[in-house]
Amino acid sequence: MKHLIIYAHPNPESLNSYLKQTLIEHLWDSGDEVIVRDLYELNFSPVLSLEDMQGQRLGKVSEEVKQEQEFISWADHITFIYPIWWTGMPAIMKGFIDRVFSYGFAYRYDGGIQNGLLTGKQTTVINTHGKSKAEYENIGMDKALSLTSDKGIFTYSGLEINQHFFFEKADRPLPESVENWASQIVSSYKAE
Repeated sequence: MKHLIIYAHPNPESLNSYLKQTLIEHLWDSGDEVIVRDLYELNFSPVLSLEDMQGQRLGKVSEEVKQEQEFISWADHITFIYPIWWTGMPAIMKGFIDRVFSYGFAYRYDGGIQNGLLTGKQTTVINTHGKSKAEYENIGMDKALSLTSDKGIFTYSGLEINQHFFFEKADRPLPESVENWASQIVSSYKAE
């Protein structure tokens, strides 16, 4: 299977990096193909410019965006790994979505009806956040996060959500929690 990991965290020593590396090693051990797109390492520009917007309307994208779209087209399974900051994805990940999930590539309208174009691809989302699960549930943030990313971006584009992980209190995790999270991630890929 062809796996694409789209990753956003600036710290190579972060929990997100550890989870990414654990997944990569598991997929390699399973004999799968893996490509990682580390948005910070790539210095990916998250700015959706006027030129980007005008080009999208004409079906034209920059070479940087075209390359990322080619990786997405190549993949059978796309995994997004990023922390939740200020109740959302980091700016670099949001900018990646804004620029790469463009009209005519990720979605289009047919007769006024929205049509996701990335069908047939599995997606896993791995998020870490500092708040507890209970805190997010009490204010409805758990539902809001799922709605805005899963429904508003990923399934809107035709992707099938395999799993969406939210790992709580990630700014001060217990070692046993980290190993449990890594195990949950690996287990979710075993059925493929």
